[in-house]
Amino acid sequence: MILNLDPLFTPLGQKNAIEFDSFTFSGGEPHIKIQSDLTEINEVFITTRIQSFNDLGFLLITVDALRQIAVKNIHLFLPYMPGARQDRVMIPGESLSVKVYADLINGLNLESVTVFDPHSEVTPALLNNCKVLSNHEFIKYVIKDIDTEVILVSPDGGALKKIYKVSEFLGGLTVVECSKKRNVKNGKLEGFKVYKDDLKGQPCLIVDDICDGGGTFVGLAKALKKTNAGDLYLAVSHGIFNKGTQLLNEHFTKIYSTNSFKDLNEETVEQLKLKTLL
Repeated sequence: MILNLDPLFTPLGQKNAIEFDSFTFSGGEPHIKIQSDLTEINEVFITTRIQSFNDLGFLLITVDALRQIAVKNIHLFLPYMPGARQDRVMIPGESLSVKVYADLINGLNLESVTVFDPHSEVTPALLNNCKVLSNHEFIKYVIKDIDTEVILVSPDGGALKKIYKVSEFLGGLTVVECSKKRNVKNGKLEGFKVYKDDLKGQPCLIVDDICDGGGTFVGLAKALKKTNAGDLYLAVSHGIFNKGTQLLNEHFTKIYSTNSFKDLNEETVEQLKLKTLL
């Protein structure tokens, strides 16, 4: 059976969905009460999107509620792994946040944890029984929708390994490598560089896992235009867009994302539902 903790997020469907009530106590603590009779049920698939630490707390108590009624085998579909970007300690005094989240999830002793396009190999290395859903089908859809030959653009060295795998999956599309620098003291991005002198007006598709504020992609767009890039497109698996898309729209012909993190209400973003990619 399936337990969709976010009623707007049903990537595995709603057939055989478990009914529950939930609320938050005045002290801030989440609460859940399973309503469905699970007496004869041994296996449950939980789906959720975590946008806050309280969402993680809700997941933790949900698993405990299922254990209390003797559900033995519990699987988790968690497309956006929280803390995944903080997968190394850059300066003294920081937390290795992805390990904190992973340790809490591992403590649930789940049968499997499925994540979508994780930020780096650190996430699946830290999560027990982790299954990775790649971005290949997502980018395949994007390429089909653009309906013209594009160059795949890797925004930085960290994305190179994944983007070459995407290129191979799509039959060997051309890849252009880029780089940037982040000032670890103030967090600002600088020094964007495209490792190609002249793109000869060819359309370019930047592929990455996360768009938060969008500064990376605005900087890259400017650098690509300086090297004679044609129309620019952006495909990000996890669209946070905390500053909206207005600035991005000035540089990109179209933006693509999925509903892995939240449902978007941005006219300029085509958002694919993950259940269409499963």
